[in-house]
Amino acid sequence: MADIEQGSSAALPTEGTPLQDANDTDTLNGTAAKFVATAEGTALAYGSLVLMALLPIFFGALRSVSSSKSKNSSDMPETITSRDAARFPIIASCTLFGLYLFFKIFSQEYINLLLSMYFFVLGILALSHTMSPFMNRVFPANLPNKQYQLLFTQGTGESKEEIVNYEFDTKDLICLGISSVVGVWYVLKKHWVANNLFGLAFALNGVELLHLNNVSTGCILLGGLFVYDVFWVFGTNVMVTVAKSFEAPIKLVFPQDLLERGLDASNFAMLGLGDVVIPGTFRHVILKKNSRTYFYTSFFAYIFGLGFTIFIMHTFKHAQPALLYLVPACIGFPVVVALVKGELTEMFSPVQNRTETYI
Repeated sequence: MADIEQGSSAALPTEGTPLQDANDTDTLNGTAAKFVATAEGTALAYGSLVLMALLPIFFGALRSVSSSKSKNSSDMPETITSRDAARFPIIASCTLFGLYLFFKIFSQEYINLLLSMYFFVLGILALSHTMSPFMNRVFPANLPNKQYQLLFTQGTGESKEEIVNYEFDTKDLICLGISSVVGVWYVLKKHWVANNLFGLAFALNGVELLHLNNVSTGCILLGGLFVYDVFWVFGTNVMVTVAKSFEAPIKLVFPQDLLERGLDASNFAMLGLGDVVIPGTFRHVILKKNSRTYFYTSFFAYIFGLGFTIFIMHTFKHAQPALLYLVPACIGFPVVVALVKGELTEMFSPVQNRTETYI
């Protein structure tokens, strides 16, 4: 799916961006300048990316358990079946190639303008949903929390049909207001902090709301995306072309020159959200097995796979698809543990809905 890249703010990547080495050319105000990242700046950037990747995985898994227990159908997560998992890489490939053609045929400026508006709306909704549990805890008890309802219907009498029926309250409006400020900040400035706020919200919601029905489905999904990632990175220039043309908050970024330039830094290490959400959904299905051993094993596997990706990049100084290393780690580590414990068959058995969790 998505990967890591390092580069300038002039070409922020999207899903599927290959891992690249640090000393890229930085374009600023139309002038090319060679930036050499310091060891401290590189360590800070990569460490921050790993931490930002772990946050939505961990808290998204916790919130997904609450969603599974909810009796409200609107809060129930979307379950991915084995058929969905098998089709996903094909759909992703068609979407990627379609974007490639769009950028080749139409103006990049207008396409990114449309995408900015689209992700502006999605980002506000995602960030509002992310902030909602926190707002429920900090909202003053002495302030009135009024209830509202947004209702759109079609037709009259017995033929009346609900199109939109959304209930919300004052706390939701506050979350929406704060998220809208972040959205305007992102659209106007494309600042990396605003990008990360939206990116973390997208990732957390993805891990929370997308569920796999069993471990086998997770293996099918990760295996298909493994082939997808390797093919589009090593086999063609499609993924890199789209990544360098596509501007949207679907990646996590952290500047390597933060120590030198502060918040105005512009040379980024980047991690695509696909490398967070997809492995995160796999860890969630292992969490539902109610085994602390397997959950923390998969958590460690993700850290190992991401760290190994960074190591390979710096060793060979060449672009790397992150799922090339994340998929074997995320699947291999839990499978090895299951083999050692003699629980391989149980691990791949259908997941049962349970009320307790082991974190």
